[in-house]
Amino acid sequence: MNTGQSFLSIGALLLFSLVSLNFNSSVLSNTTVEVENKVYLTAFSLADDLIEEIKQKAFDAATVDFPTTDPSTLTAAENLGHGWWETYPDYNDIDDFNNFVQTVSAPHAENYQVACVVHYVDSDNPDQIVSTQTFYKKVTVTVDSPYLRSPIQLSHIFTLK
Repeated sequence: MNTGQSFLSIGALLLFSLVSLNFNSSVLSNTTVEVENKVYLTAFSLADDLIEEIKQKAFDAATVDFPTTDPSTLTAAENLGHGWWETYPDYNDIDDFNNFVQTVSAPHAENYQVACVVHYVDSDNPDQIVSTQTFYKKVTVTVDSPYLRSPIQLSHIFTLK
């Protein structure tokens, strides 16, 4: 084997190494994106599951048995949250989920932190939190995990009307 053939062999090995390294990098990148997508999809599913669970509850403790037409009979804004006698999963109305926090683990990622806050909102502007009772409650569920780049949030407006 002469010098020219040796250089061609070394060049071929170098080219093969670069192609192999590039291929492995692409496979790793695709796997990372796939796992990240699974984590985000799970986070969205956890948030949606909690909102769907809350949809099954009464609007307020005052409306568990009978609806009301007077918003002043609803739970005061500063008292939103579960009573001392109530424990999850036996909450009976929407505002029981105020300041609710739960840690959930899934098969491919553990320690999802699911948190929920409930506020009364203005009927004309649901992004405006109010400190008085209204027939509109905004539930915001936030899911965070060490595997997420940033937490996700889903909100839903509940109304008694």
